[in-house]
Amino acid sequence: MKRSILFSGIFLSVTAVSFLISPPQNLQESMKRGKEVYLLHCQNCHMENGQGIEGVNPPVAKTTYLKDTKKNIGIILNGQTGEVVVNGKKYNAIMNPMNYLDDQQIADVLNYIRNSWGNKYPYISPAQVKTEREKPAKN
Repeated sequence: MKRSILFSGIFLSVTAVSFLISPPQNLQESMKRGKEVYLLHCQNCHMENGQGIEGVNPPVAKTTYLKDTKKNIGIILNGQTGEVVVNGKKYNAIMNPMNYLDDQQIADVLNYIRNSWGNKYPYISPAQVKTEREKPAKN
């Protein structure tokens, strides 16, 4: 009896640790959901192919601008104003906050954007989005 409880505890601990260390196997599922969010909320500005509109809305395709996970989450939650340089070109449009999206939707759309059109970046979980959402606003 003690032995089976011990093995059960070890199995559950190993399973929990492996889930936290490596991204879930469902990155592809997250990306599928994220594509739907992108088509509804992002495509009008960043275009279907992620190329954006030169001089107006920056591209999300083939860019290192997406490498900073916390910054990416923050842009969706808080919007973005002011000049940014993406792929060597300046943009100065306003992106309104999309904090009405839930944590899962934000994680999914970022996983889609960050792993499409030549991008390859680490998985973002809803828990990471939640952590950024709960941070106090900067004045």
